[in-house]
Amino acid sequence: MQKFFLALLFFIVAYSCNPKIADGIHKNDLKKDIEILTDKGIIVVRLSDSTPLHRNNFLKLVKQGYYDSMLFHRVINKFMIQSGDPDSKHAKPGQELGNGGPTYMIPAEFHTTLFHHKGVIAAAREGDDVNPKKQSSGSQFYIVQGKKFSDSTLDLIETKRLHRKIPVDQREIYKTIGGTPHLDQNYTIFGEVIKGLDVVDSIAIVKTDSLDRPLEDVRIIKMKLIKRKN
Repeated sequence: MQKFFLALLFFIVAYSCNPKIADGIHKNDLKKDIEILTDKGIIVVRLSDSTPLHRNNFLKLVKQGYYDSMLFHRVINKFMIQSGDPDSKHAKPGQELGNGGPTYMIPAEFHTTLFHHKGVIAAAREGDDVNPKKQSSGSQFYIVQGKKFSDSTLDLIETKRLHRKIPVDQREIYKTIGGTPHLDQNYTIFGEVIKGLDVVDSIAIVKTDSLDRPLEDVRIIKMKLIKRKN
């Protein structure tokens, strides 16, 4: 009886130190990274506290095992790799993908400090014509590979696409590390790769069909929360 009481007391103390803050999410989950085990290797992502709606939703889905066995169904070299369509888990060769996911969308969470440099993870979404508020898909995401840009090209992007100036520090990163600056403030960024950019590169260069789907499936074997190492 005493052992049972001690075990119950330990559970109560542990649970009270790790309170539930959302559906399936606990406080300690916010201090963990996401490990994405793929056919090509491991990618580790750190989520942003600046986008709590996207962060919490992604954590919830990862804990549910939602992404396990999904394909990277859209891959464009020097641009990005995309996943998150549950229809891809059992997709036939050549099947068009990209329309699956939860019935809900997530309100946009744009921040000028979050920009599309190489390695960021962001939410996919429907186009402005049917989604003027730029709300995000409930599950689909992409990881930026991108490319490096010259000053002249960035000038054109400022004028033709963004209609604003790119901050000097961000411009320098687009020139030296690369990214996809034309997507800034149009798609919600909610984290970045802290390990495995080489894996992102290896996925980005696979051969694809006319729909940008890899000819040979590239699969997310499993996603899980892991303890942060720094």
